Amino acid sequence: MEKEEYAIVLDYLPYGYPLEKDMVPVVQAIGKKNFILLHLVPRRGVKFEVKEEVYIGDGKRDKVLFIKGRLPREKLTESAKAQLKEFVEKVINEQEQKFVEFFNKAQAINTRLHQFELLPGFGKKHTIAILKAREEKPFESFEDIRKRVPNIPDPRKAIEKRIFEELTEIKRHNLFIK
Repeated sequence: MEKEEYAIVLDYLPYGYPLEKDMVPVVQAIGKKNFILLHLVPRRGVKFEVKEEVYIGDGKRDKVLFIKGRLPREKLTESAKAQLKEFVEKVINEQEQKFVEFFNKAQAINTRLHQFELLPGFGKKHTIAILKAREEKPFESFEDIRKRVPNIPDPRKAIEKRIFEELTEIKRHNLFIK
């Protein structure tokens, strides 16, 4: 997996976590490339804005002292979760082609379960319809998927929901988060 160079700030807690003894400032962030939730320790005297992009790669970091590690899902603040939703929507809109490719290449997980069935609102009938439509020709956009597959739930919204679930809940199979 490629190393993260930049992270997006989801929440900044200048006095640390409430109810914890050490009042050390904390930044909750998400890696831009691999969608990894990160726990960052800021340099002294530095302020952070929500949605701000910060450098976390090798070499001199201007705002981040060090990466404390992965941020446990259960520590995500409510405002971080709200920012996470916005971040996921934005990424899907900016990288639509990458997610449309998922519809062109998704495979069966085992003999009884297909990757499509892990998307919220998608079942066996949708899976069969998608597989049939993509045999004719690859999908070009979310709109193309909606036109060619009757009664399908909104593919963009389904992927948004799935990514958010993978980031905030433990899932047996992850489609988008490593």
